[in-house]
Amino acid sequence: MKIPILSIILLTTLTSYSQQNKQLLFFQTDWGRKVSWDAFCEKTKAAGYDGVETWYPKELEDQLALKDALQEHGLQVIYMAGTDKSVDFDTSLRRYIEHLMRLVDLNPVAINCHTGNDFFTFEQNRAFIDAANKIAKESDIPIYHETHRGRFSYNLPETNEYLRTVPNLRLTLDISHWMVVHESLLEEQEKDLEQVINRTHHIHARVGHPEGPQVNDPEAPEWHNALKRHLDIWEKIIDKRWQESDRAVSITTEFGPPTYLPALPYTQVPVADQWKANVFIMRALKKRMAGNR
Repeated sequence: MKIPILSIILLTTLTSYSQQNKQLLFFQTDWGRKVSWDAFCEKTKAAGYDGVETWYPKELEDQLALKDALQEHGLQVIYMAGTDKSVDFDTSLRRYIEHLMRLVDLNPVAINCHTGNDFFTFEQNRAFIDAANKIAKESDIPIYHETHRGRFSYNLPETNEYLRTVPNLRLTLDISHWMVVHESLLEEQEKDLEQVINRTHHIHARVGHPEGPQVNDPEAPEWHNALKRHLDIWEKIIDKRWQESDRAVSITTEFGPPTYLPALPYTQVPVADQWKANVFIMRALKKRMAGNR
């Protein structure tokens, strides 16, 4: 049976469109930044990133410098927000809402939240999630809730309970935290991880291990298994999002500075290079996913 030429053209066009729209957006963390916003953004762009992820600066001068640097170097931005754990619940919730309202007005790609407190009740933590989700819906700015020690999402079982209860809860997965919390690479937890993967819309790409949230150097051969485990999980998330939508998947490389990055005693000289580690992870993910487009 001959296929009409118009159908062939249409099929080819749709296939090409689907492949073109399987995109990744990489963001560089400004955690530990010691240079100006302009210098940082210039270096970030040159390394191949699409944007930066940062807490919105408190000082007007820094706010303007960030805005100018992003525009000058053609970078996008994801802002961070969080629950203030130093004040009472009511005050913290009010400040959380006020901060999110300010951030959505800035029209970022998304907002990533350190949400809740591992000492708050389920209902108290849900109040933060519900408030953020309401703002996200009204503003059309995605707000994601990061899996993080000290927050509602500090471990896998607790997070799954929130996912079962809050249908519109969308996660930023930083699984490096869970590796140390559960003292494993979670190899035996594929079923519990499935729901998390299904609800993850942003990735914090840092490699953890059973004794800590950050390996010293992801290129070192002794961390091969940990690196592969993280890449495998990230690949599942990206493939899931690509199957569901033509929206680009956002990833922030988030290896931190000393002393999150291990350092030598007394001198506090870091044992590896933070920037190099982040760029390595970005390139490793680009290479891994190139064959899946």
